[in-house]
Amino acid sequence: QVQLAESGGGSVEVGGSLRLSCTGIGITYCWGWFRQAPGKEREAVALIDDKGTTTYSDNVKGRFSIFKETGEQRVSLQMNSLKVGDSGMYYCAAGFYYGGNCRYDYWGQGTQVTVSS
Repeated sequence: QVQLAESGGGSVEVGGSLRLSCTGIGITYCWGWFRQAPGKEREAVALIDDKGTTTYSDNVKGRFSIFKETGEQRVSLQMNSLKVGDSGMYYCAAGFYYGGNCRYDYWGQGTQVTVSS
């Protein structure tokens, strides 16, 4: 059973850190964190697969880290050196591979991140 639930969002000042967690990933093989700011399209922030291969968007490289906690049905996103532009609703997604690409079939409800200057 896959039922994603995000936690860990909140309000921080520029330069601060937050850790987002996504639980309930069940038996899935690829996971990602996506975000959507008001008036903007949803974008992929960080992705990870069952082999531990990670991918980051250019604007978070070096600041964010996605990891799957061994033995836990949880994928987390550590966010450091936060910027105002990181604000938005963050969604966890999970899925399976089809033709070599991950299809994110499951989505959480989202958790809000607000970064203020």
